[in-house]
Amino acid sequence: MTTPLDLQSTLICFGGEQRFYQHASTEIGLPMKFSVFLPPQAQHGSVPALLFLAGLTCTEETFMVKAGAQRLAAELGLALIAPDTSPRGAHLPGEGDSWDFGVGAGFYLDATAAPWSRHWRMESYLMNELLPQVTTQLPIDAGRIGISGHSMGGHGALTLALRHPGRFQSLSAFAPICAPTQCPWGEKAFTGYLGADRSAWIEHDATVLMQNQPLAPYPQGILIDQGLADKFLPTQLHPHLFDAACQAIGQPLTLRQHEGYDHGYYFIQTLMADHLSHHAKALSAGG
Repeated sequence: MTTPLDLQSTLICFGGEQRFYQHASTEIGLPMKFSVFLPPQAQHGSVPALLFLAGLTCTEETFMVKAGAQRLAAELGLALIAPDTSPRGAHLPGEGDSWDFGVGAGFYLDATAAPWSRHWRMESYLMNELLPQVTTQLPIDAGRIGISGHSMGGHGALTLALRHPGRFQSLSAFAPICAPTQCPWGEKAFTGYLGADRSAWIEHDATVLMQNQPLAPYPQGILIDQGLADKFLPTQLHPHLFDAACQAIGQPLTLRQHEGYDHGYYFIQTLMADHLSHHAKALSAGG
């Protein structure tokens, strides 16, 4: 069902428009916010887009404010879409600034266990509502969408790209949670959202999903960047497991590991241009 997009603000940015929206989400059952950067080329027709999924504690503003992506996106003719990370206003325990993984954080899946199952439907929201709405109501080409994300959002990018074949034409991630069934963050979140039956968890584990692919789903390659000074790397992220899964099925993966870089947005800023170029090439988004 299409609902009106309420444009909250528009700011001129590198010749394009930085927009912030709110709308009544039928999938979530609550108001949801998202942001869109439309490059100057969108004034003349539909453009390709990158959907970026942010991590814990972030909102629809975080990527647009902190990543430094708009300058190059404007040159490449690439739109940027950044949804809020989680439902808000459900008044459940743990919702708000005290969120941790499994207690309010969206995790980009559809919860099946109470009390989260009523509103925590981020996968359906993104795939069945947000993307169809922005590609029909804005000058964005539905056939040229890439996906990326950071941390929890990196998990979301990898899993959604693998769970929905053909919906995304390019894929990358920054410091993603690559094997959530094998880390404390994932175990806590999946227990809360999906229940204790671990057989349901593997459907949202990027490493397992890649292992089960019959053919390489992204033959043009996947890009992942990981900081080696990231305090979460040893226990939570496990990119080596995703790398091994890619190697096993012949999926090209560029996994770059960087001395001295941590888990934050200074790391993302440093490598943002490489990710935008990666997506622009796959989406044929040259200006």
